[in-house]
Amino acid sequence: MKVSRFVFNMFGVNTYVLWDPDSNEAAIVDPGMIDREERDALDKFIESHNLKVTQLINTHSHLDHIFGNAHVKAKYGLEIKANPADSFLAESLPDQAARFGLRMPLEPTSIDVELHDGDILYLGKEKIEILSVPGHSPGSIALYCPESGFIITGDTLFPGSIGRTDLPRGDYGTLVDSIRRRILSLPDDTVVLSGHGRETTVGHEKKSNPFVK
Repeated sequence: MKVSRFVFNMFGVNTYVLWDPDSNEAAIVDPGMIDREERDALDKFIESHNLKVTQLINTHSHLDHIFGNAHVKAKYGLEIKANPADSFLAESLPDQAARFGLRMPLEPTSIDVELHDGDILYLGKEKIEILSVPGHSPGSIALYCPESGFIITGDTLFPGSIGRTDLPRGDYGTLVDSIRRRILSLPDDTVVLSGHGRETTVGHEKKSNPFVK
């Protein structure tokens, strides 16, 4: 499976495009586009690579990861896939923006297809395993692609750090437990693609991340 990363909006969120090079089936993960320029950048990439976008997935529903949901849903005719424990966040997108002092025309969004721990999605023949990793938000999930050796962790795990837990229904103990049990139990060479910043590996975080050592 191939992966491309885009950095969008004022929060510097990582939006990922995953695709199967044989079928050109693609998934957009955490569309964070905030304006026309960012939407055009994503759409032009998809068009230039002749991708067929079949899935829209949110690792969680904090505002910076779902700014572009409405655009992707409308343009590509997709349903929003996420964990239902984050429905309250999706439905309160305008309120989330207001808490950060952002004045922009945003509409509440929804979760159309519920993803739960142990669910499996496919791009072509390659599977994407859904891992429940609550703590940063109650519905946080990670997307593990064992055949390609990477995991998209959203804002659960970062290089040398972890997600914040001071937002509604976050919990520090739950987050650390999720990381230790669900992510750091994977093979050491698994590439970690975070919701912000550069990539890392499971092995590196096991050895050096002060929050989960």
